[in-house]
Amino acid sequence: MYNTRILTAHEYGSFEKLYEDFRSKAASEYNFELDPLDYDGFLDAIDKDLIKCIVLYNNDEPEAFLVYTTAISEAIELNIIHSISKENFNEQAHKLLEKFLEVTKTLRKDQIVCYPMLGEQKTLISTIAKLGFKFVGIEVLRFKFNSEESRELFEHARVVKLPEDYEVVSWNSKYFEDAVEVIQESFNDSSDALFDPRFKSLDGTRDIINKIVKDIYAEFMPNSTSVLLYKGEAVGFAFMNLTGGSIVNIPLVGIKQEHQGKGLSTIMLKHSMDFLLQAIKQYNSPLTEINTTTETDNLQALRLYKNLGFMEDYSYPQSYLPIGN
Repeated sequence: MYNTRILTAHEYGSFEKLYEDFRSKAASEYNFELDPLDYDGFLDAIDKDLIKCIVLYNNDEPEAFLVYTTAISEAIELNIIHSISKENFNEQAHKLLEKFLEVTKTLRKDQIVCYPMLGEQKTLISTIAKLGFKFVGIEVLRFKFNSEESRELFEHARVVKLPEDYEVVSWNSKYFEDAVEVIQESFNDSSDALFDPRFKSLDGTRDIINKIVKDIYAEFMPNSTSVLLYKGEAVGFAFMNLTGGSIVNIPLVGIKQEHQGKGLSTIMLKHSMDFLLQAIKQYNSPLTEINTTTETDNLQALRLYKNLGFMEDYSYPQSYLPIGN
C-alpha cells in the first residue's frame, strides 16, 4: 500500500539505495548533463533547506521520490520524479504529485510551478496534465567542437556584415543595467516567462542576470559573453556560462526590438564562438561543446543556431502549473 511523506533525517539510511538508483540512471534515463549530488551532498542540501524531497513508500519500503526547491528563483522548481521500477511509474508519480500539491498549496497562491520533464519523465505528460499543468516544447541543440560537420557549417555560416554604428565587444560589468533592460524586454512576452515569472519585471530579470554573472547557476564567462553596441549604447547580449569545466551553455540571448531582423544575433553568437574556438586552438582549452535550448516551434531561433553549426539533440516538455491552480 502506497503512502507519501517528506524525507526526514531518521529515514536517511533507508532512502540511500533509492537515491543511488537515481544517480546511476541520471544520464542514461534523464539526460542529466552533470552528475547529481552524491548522497552526502544531497542530504546536506536537504538539511540546509535548499531542496525538499517527498518519498513514496510501499509497505514502508521507499520506491519513488520527488525533489523540488524554492531557493533558486521565484518559482517552485520541480527537479525530478524517479521510481526504482517503471512498472507503476505513472501511478506512483501521481501519488507524489498529489502530496507535492498539498504541501505547496500556500506557496502556489503566489508562485508558479515549473517542471522540465527530461528523459523518461515524458511518459508522465497525461498524468500531470490532469492536475492542471501546461506545456511548452523545448529543443536542446549542441555545437560539438570535435564535429567536422559543425565546424564546416560554422565556417560557411551566413553572417551579414556588421552595419555602420554597430560594434560587438565582450562583457563588462558597466553593462549590467543595460542587460537587465534588454533581456526583460526580450523575454517579457516569451514562453520562458510562463515558467520563470522573474522575466516579467525588471527586478526579477535583475535577479536572473545577477545569478548568471555571480556564478550562481554556473561559471560565468565574461570574455566570451558578447555585447552589441549601437553608437556606444548596449542593445544586445549573448551570455555564456561554463559547467563541469568543459561544457559551455548559452542561457540568454536578447536584442532590443528596434535592432532585430538585421542578422545581429548571429553576429553576437559568432563573436562568442570565435572567442571559444580561439581558446581551444591557442590554449588547448578542454571545452567539448556549446549547448542551448529554444522552443520547438521557434523556427527563427532554430534557423539561427543551425546556421552556426548547432545540431538538434533531443526535445522535452517544459511543464508549468499557473499560479493558483
